[in-house]
Amino acid sequence: MRTKSLPMQKLKMMKQSLGCMVFGLAGMLPVIGIFSAIVAFYLSFSASQKEKRFWNPARPHRIIGLVSAAFGALVWGGVDAIVIFRIINPGT
Repeated sequence: MRTKSLPMQKLKMMKQSLGCMVFGLAGMLPVIGIFSAIVAFYLSFSASQKEKRFWNPARPHRIIGLVSAAFGALVWGGVDAIVIFRIINPGT
């Protein structure tokens, strides 16, 4: 089996970094935010593993996406938890 060439691996890493930013920013949306944040975390992890071998010019985008995803997941995860708690316990 033939391995991918180095430029292709670097391009994939840069696409993952940009995808992390897109999904991280989408992670700040109310309804789909949690799912987008999970995808952004996965893409960030995948890109950071490749950063050990290659220089990533899209690293700032990955970091912005990761921070946005974390913020969105915390805020909307908390709001979702409160809403679900209110639905389960309507008297409190």
